[in-house]
Amino acid sequence: MEAPLAERIRPQKLEDYISQLHLVGPEGSLTQQIARGIVPSLIFWGPPGTGKTTLAQIIAEESKRPFYILSAINAGVKDVREVIDKAKQSGGLFTAKNPILFIDEIHRFSKSQQDSLLAAVEKGWVTLIGATTENPSFEVIPALLSRCQVYVLNPFSKEDLETLLQRAIKTDVILKTKKIKLKETEALLRLSGGDGRKLLNVFELVINAVGGDSITVTNDMVLKIAQQNTVLYDKTGEQHYDIISAFIKSMRGSDPNGAVYWLARMIEGGEDVKFIARRMLILASEDIGNANPTALVIANNTFQAVTTIGYPESRIILSQCAVYLATSPKSNASYEAIGKAQQLVKQFGDLPVPLHLRNAPTKLMKELGYGDDYKYAHSYDNNFIDQDFLPEAIRGTKIYEPGNNSRENSTREFLKNRWKDRYDY
Repeated sequence: MEAPLAERIRPQKLEDYISQLHLVGPEGSLTQQIARGIVPSLIFWGPPGTGKTTLAQIIAEESKRPFYILSAINAGVKDVREVIDKAKQSGGLFTAKNPILFIDEIHRFSKSQQDSLLAAVEKGWVTLIGATTENPSFEVIPALLSRCQVYVLNPFSKEDLETLLQRAIKTDVILKTKKIKLKETEALLRLSGGDGRKLLNVFELVINAVGGDSITVTNDMVLKIAQQNTVLYDKTGEQHYDIISAFIKSMRGSDPNGAVYWLARMIEGGEDVKFIARRMLILASEDIGNANPTALVIANNTFQAVTTIGYPESRIILSQCAVYLATSPKSNASYEAIGKAQQLVKQFGDLPVPLHLRNAPTKLMKELGYGDDYKYAHSYDNNFIDQDFLPEAIRGTKIYEPGNNSRENSTREFLKNRWKDRYDY
């Protein structure tokens, strides 16, 4: 069976690798490490189709090391141990030639599976390279993460994608026999979403659908063919980010119908339950916040529940939570407040803490006035006393603006009564 275009033109050398110049450019950190023959264990974190697998293979080739590959989707602890045993036999301990073990989608590995890698990495039996589309801080156990350097791969730029198309036309054994003109590329680039593999899949789909030896590619042609063959080029779930965006926006927009539909799309596509639950956890704070604080509790309980249960039962729990979040009152006041506060920090720098708010654990600090004039709120009526809590340079700045909903309207009245002359609530 003929290999896909993306596989046929996969770069074999570092100099042919497109994009990620911060890693593999002339001054890139990976370029320098490979040149020195010292490659540490790595985690590549980035969206689909940004060259994580390709880069791992090139590193192995350029450093002349044995290369073993596992997919976290279908590999278990037994598979990991078998590969490690082979690696121990084929490489030298603590040498530049110790084998590379590449694990695709390492975020799908359970804790026990990741634990099984620890000894091999720590003792130098293998150099681990993991690839993930998820934040490794959440998905990789701390013990393993601390033994790896994390490198972020960025989506391909427009220029990168254009270069990839031109390379395919000029170098692919099949395409270079045809006369292909790229009259318009906007539709191809838009459908790719910065994903190089998806770009090549759609491009190959268009070329095969048109047929013949002379082809002029236009936007209308691409969109017509892509819409007719959505399943063919999206069968691996490459609309990952578009679908989760639609899911979040449906809940934010208070539409439970849209929320459950996009949830079903993710479930049918085999999306990780923790990925879905984590996004709902973020939304519960970012988009609902104090309009309904219980939303955060329910979202957190949902995350814990689906982590324990998994599919297929988790679909019910996810649906219940999605409907609850979609039909909850909304407020992004806390989200806006922290954004404004961070902007103040960037604008004014490290403003000094007012003396009355400083801790005074030593005699010298007390003599310097640390803690002087601080008023203990519980010693006053209604557990409140008017005093300053912001640095002098930004004193009186209102950072938090309550949302317009019943709960935060009550909060606004509370703040009006407390801060009559200081903040305009």
